[in-house]
Amino acid sequence: MPVSTSRLSRVARQEKKRLLAMPVRALQPSAKLSVAALVEGMKNMSIQARNIGACAEVLDGIMRDRRRPTVFLGLAGPLIAAGLRETLRQLIAGGYVDVVVSTGAILYQDIYQARGYRHYRGSPAADDARLRSLYIDRIYDTYVDEEAFWETDIWCGKIADDMPPGAYSSRQYLEFLAGRLRDARSILTTCRCRRVPVFCPALNDSSIGIGLTHHRHRCLREQRDGIRIDAIQDNYEIAQIVAKSSATAAIYIAGGVPKNYINDAVVMGYIFGVERGHEYALQITTAVTSDGGLSSSTLGEAQSWGKIHRRARFAMAWVEPSVALPLLASYLLAKYPPPARPSLHWRWEGENLAAI
Repeated sequence: MPVSTSRLSRVARQEKKRLLAMPVRALQPSAKLSVAALVEGMKNMSIQARNIGACAEVLDGIMRDRRRPTVFLGLAGPLIAAGLRETLRQLIAGGYVDVVVSTGAILYQDIYQARGYRHYRGSPAADDARLRSLYIDRIYDTYVDEEAFWETDIWCGKIADDMPPGAYSSRQYLEFLAGRLRDARSILTTCRCRRVPVFCPALNDSSIGIGLTHHRHRCLREQRDGIRIDAIQDNYEIAQIVAKSSATAAIYIAGGVPKNYINDAVVMGYIFGVERGHEYALQITTAVTSDGGLSSSTLGEAQSWGKIHRRARFAMAWVEPSVALPLLASYLLAKYPPPARPSLHWRWEGENLAAI
């Protein structure tokens, strides 16, 4: 026999009614179902589908906020190898992103493709010793040409030869490099055209860093001055962006150094007398939270550090980015067609941000 509800107090019955007020709604598949409608439907589902929907709701908040938050996009993982180059480029070109913070590998593989080289479909079950003998490098189920990597490494270093000797932020170097690319589909080229600053806080930990090491070696051997990347200048520049923004939002694709760097940019705001967290944040990742690592740490945890505002709107979805990012990007493109927002105009005077 069913348990009598008379065992519940009036207050308990009201609480029960409140908790059972929103039924899960099954998605209705259809040949005419758009990606935007699919994501909308996910908001009423459960598990990671609902989390994708929650990320979309955070994006809605960013797009509708009259303060026009400065949006930081953090990029980590094998995103170019996964085939997400054009997805990322369209987010930048469409006006959805204002600042990019990336691992060096992602930017390097964008450069590699911009120079005419390609990623190729491979197999995670490949004979890696045989691949090595052929100078083919494997990124899970994707192959790249190591001989083309060597050539691209050297090219990145030779670009530095054309810059006046001295210290530069990664932003300054990457903007100069982007001016030498001749590929309109390049992420770096699009950032340069849209005046979106690109920071790479671990530039040396990439093939770009290998190229710059080759530049340093040649400079020493030829007894001439070259360039060097000043990582603390990066800090100073990105902290100014936070300080001069009316509000900030963070989109983290995977985790890694870019996630922490975007969060630390907020912490560094106190240098300029600003103390506030990101008002919006979302992350798509497959990292597990139980290991206590930064990549998987929840955005709620970041609130304890002041990196995410106490009243921020945030969401996380544990979905691999090659699946999750096209869904969310297509949702944005459909619901807020480009140009989604007017571009920000930056006035840099060396490492000083005079105005946004």
